[in-house]
Amino acid sequence: MSRVFPAGRALRTFEAAARHLNFSRAADELGLTPAAVSYQIKDIEAQLGLALFARTSRSIRLTPAGEALAGAAADALDGLRRATARARRLARGQQTLRLSVGARFATNWLLPRLPRFRAAHPQWELSFDISDALRDFDAHDLDAAIRYGAGRYPGIVTHRLFSTVVVPVCSPRLLEAGPAPRQPRDLAAHTLCYVDCRPGGVVWPNWALWMAAAGVPDFDDSGCVAFTESSHVAQAVMDGGAVGLVERELVARELAEGRLVQLFDVGVTAGGDHAYHLAYPESGANAPGVAALRDWMLAELGRSDA
Repeated sequence: MSRVFPAGRALRTFEAAARHLNFSRAADELGLTPAAVSYQIKDIEAQLGLALFARTSRSIRLTPAGEALAGAAADALDGLRRATARARRLARGQQTLRLSVGARFATNWLLPRLPRFRAAHPQWELSFDISDALRDFDAHDLDAAIRYGAGRYPGIVTHRLFSTVVVPVCSPRLLEAGPAPRQPRDLAAHTLCYVDCRPGGVVWPNWALWMAAAGVPDFDDSGCVAFTESSHVAQAVMDGGAVGLVERELVARELAEGRLVQLFDVGVTAGGDHAYHLAYPESGANAPGVAALRDWMLAELGRSDA
């Protein structure tokens, strides 16, 4: 009888060990001990009659046989993950849409408008994957996503929603506590915070860039506070102790309700040609739920423009 590769847990163990080339890191990923990983690998090798790893006192490496099997094992697990995601999509029914979206976009743009989507399309239920990370639609069981970027992804349909302008904002309490800044340079008297990131390799607007746009080219930004998440900037501003650079489109509700105040009529467009996009696989372009979400979002943008 010909030997076949062990299935299930053994396949995962081999794939993780081959990817990390380290039994301890593979064990951490799988929730096992290094000894358990080593035992499973030896058991696989015994079943196959092949040495998959060459071991030294300090390292391991794949043998030619291990290299031949490692790629196939990764492909097999990826295929199983995708098939499982498709099965879950079928199991959750045809009337549920799974949308991946960043927390700030969800909180400040999507959720306030969600009642209008439900009123227009009561047959569709939206569920959310809250993340700014790029997602694999099949592997993560997603129908669509809102993503910030250039909007060019192989096999993906994108619709540009809007670019974003970064502006300085503060809480009303900060203005009540002292004299309002009369010119951009006056902001240096306050704690200034911003998001330090490079989406798509493009520098996100920081205080040096904003001050230059406001006519202060020699601004020293060494005392500014950098955050990696826009939600942290918004929280620092809402707490009343800082002036922050934020995306105007994503704090429109707070500005309209007076919970935030924009300082000076100067903004810097973020990300060059980057923008927020609705994205979905080409294979799902004609799905009724995706079409309903797409048409509704584009109509909402027309409402905002009006």
